[in-house]
Amino acid sequence: MHSWCLLSTLALISTALAVPAPSVVSSAPAATPTVPYASDDPNYPLWTDESVGVTPEPIRGTLGAKILGPQNIPMELQNSDAFAPPTTDAGDVENFKWPFSLSHNRLQTGGWARQQNVNQMPVATAIAGVNMRLEVGAIREMHWHTDGEWAYVLAGDLRVSCVTPDGQVYLGDVTAGDLWYFPAGYPHSIQAKNTTADGAEFLLIFDNGSFSEDSTFLLTDWLAHVPKEVIAKNFQVDISAFDHIPSKELYIFPSAPPPEDINSDMVVPNDTPLAYTFAMSKVNATEAPGGSYKVVDSRTFPAATTVCTAEVTVEVGGMRELHWHPTEPEWTYFVTGSARITVYASSASAQTFDFQPGDIAYIPPSFGHYVENTGNEPLVFLEIFRSGLFQDISLNQWLALTPPELVKAHLNLDDATIARLSKVKQEVVGPAKSVA
Repeated sequence: MHSWCLLSTLALISTALAVPAPSVVSSAPAATPTVPYASDDPNYPLWTDESVGVTPEPIRGTLGAKILGPQNIPMELQNSDAFAPPTTDAGDVENFKWPFSLSHNRLQTGGWARQQNVNQMPVATAIAGVNMRLEVGAIREMHWHTDGEWAYVLAGDLRVSCVTPDGQVYLGDVTAGDLWYFPAGYPHSIQAKNTTADGAEFLLIFDNGSFSEDSTFLLTDWLAHVPKEVIAKNFQVDISAFDHIPSKELYIFPSAPPPEDINSDMVVPNDTPLAYTFAMSKVNATEAPGGSYKVVDSRTFPAATTVCTAEVTVEVGGMRELHWHPTEPEWTYFVTGSARITVYASSASAQTFDFQPGDIAYIPPSFGHYVENTGNEPLVFLEIFRSGLFQDISLNQWLALTPPELVKAHLNLDDATIARLSKVKQEVVGPAKSVA
């Protein structure tokens, strides 16, 4: 045998008999068999409405280009995540932001009112909102409407009254942070007390996205359109008793404030089976890792059968956790602070908006979302639902209560991360934590 053949044979035998070297075990998860891993590129807001010396440009990383035409810089400073959106945004999502500052304001002697309904935000089909202000003593005149009315007091003190179809009476006082609810068709009134020099301001919610504050049934408007002799016959008095009734609606008008002692203002003692006000201001908030929250629904405020709420406080750096609401839309009102929301609408569609105090967000049922505090002060907002019961699904809790191997198969998470998932809803989480 030639020497080169012998050497080749010996080399093959040596290779076959050699002990294999120890393999290197990688801690990285196996490559996904279907799609690439999600990008680690950061998607933080690029500026805020408080940024100084910033000229907003629709540029994120290597994407986008400068504006060459005119710019509305104040609007762009308030909406960085729409102007230079996160790379995770995609598709076409209906606009879910409306600032009350863009609503037409109805100015009256004694106050004002501005509204949001489907005319301002077409996606908001289930809920409409009104922001109203009354000076001391001013009255939102006696009226009724075809939709239920839920209210949250933003500032000041008010006295509200209501009469049921059975002739039962309810009279109550509310202050900042308190609620009231009047069922559809129940006549009621609202008046600012004189306990504060500035009167009061409040938020009204109606369980119909087409509701219009300009189409309520008003006492003065009704009688202005009834012949006086018919009015006199109805009340069985002389027609001269109505010489000075208004010729048209009053809506909001000034008056002397109600007496401080509510008992002296009652025609008869309250006799409704349910209270139509609720002192949410006195409810202790539930503490959460990144803030706190209060939930008030028909379990605690039985009269409010069609509207419920969560008042949420998110500390700096925290966020309302990733979640969704199974069957009802969320109408969100921002009281203090700055926030951003990304809404996931299925079909690979998602969009991010930024929010300031006085802004409204409307999130349809089952749309996944979060609310992140992007400012340097606590974020306070109201989650409001057209439902008697508050319900949400926590992404964290869902994953924690699903078989671990199933979660791993979807997300390639390691055991340590799986173990950190919370089996209890966090509701509000703090800043991100790194594992040592």
